Amino acid sequence: MTGIRKVSPGAGAEWLLGGFGLWRKAPLALGLLGLIWGGLSALGSMGGQVWLSFLLAIAGPILFGGVIYAAREVDHGRNASPAHLVQGVRDGKALRLLAMLLPQIAALVVMGILLVAMIGPEELQRVSQVMVELQTNPDPALVESLPAGRLLGWMLAVVVVGIVAGFFTFVAIPEVMFTDRGAFAAMAMSLRACLRNIGALIVLVLLMVIVVVALSLALQLLGMLLAFAIGPMASMFAVQLLMMAVLLPVMGGAVYFAWRQIVGGAPDAAAPPVAPNGGFEA
Repeated sequence: MTGIRKVSPGAGAEWLLGGFGLWRKAPLALGLLGLIWGGLSALGSMGGQVWLSFLLAIAGPILFGGVIYAAREVDHGRNASPAHLVQGVRDGKALRLLAMLLPQIAALVVMGILLVAMIGPEELQRVSQVMVELQTNPDPALVESLPAGRLLGWMLAVVVVGIVAGFFTFVAIPEVMFTDRGAFAAMAMSLRACLRNIGALIVLVLLMVIVVVALSLALQLLGMLLAFAIGPMASMFAVQLLMMAVLLPVMGGAVYFAWRQIVGGAPDAAAPPVAPNGGFEA
């Protein structure tokens, strides 16, 4: 499919509601995918397993493609399973999905270049020294000596670069999962689709930020209660798992509905109400 449809800004809210609707339809099946991914991530970060964290970062597009595939299965009335996390590998699309890392790598390179250009090598060295000193001497005067204006400008540039990099993969991953389109063609299509529907993307991002903040606060309160029963480390681990069990399926469902509505389905294929139920091809 080559057509890119223009949708209203409110479609961003429909995508997110569709993601929540799918999660409510199969909370255990979809949540299990998030638990598996989140559990491995927690083991890597909290257990000091750098190799595991690196492996998960590399496999991120494959795993997220699996979450999106599971979301479509639930939408079509079928069951989601942990095996869907590696559906891209089973379908022979691993290389195309791994190509989705290229915009992220390019963004990191651009961020590094901007950091040196905007801050300067000498200032960067001084910033590094100040950050080390702050660990043992939290003196406000040290913070005031930092080039705050240039650092803020760089952080704003990082946000812009990160958003643009995300445009290349937003609907490219489901496009690769559900069609025979090559990786680079899918990323080019995703960029055009995002630029044409920037309003809906802004709404989706803003609502996702609100959801993440609200869910984080709720789970932090739960974690405080769990800390008395199972200890602080175990409660932190449990909270991270619960966060992933909700957010990953919801995000996968939202991206699936976005793809379906703007490039992969009928022109009126908005997110439907869901009844709650207890190789690099060019």
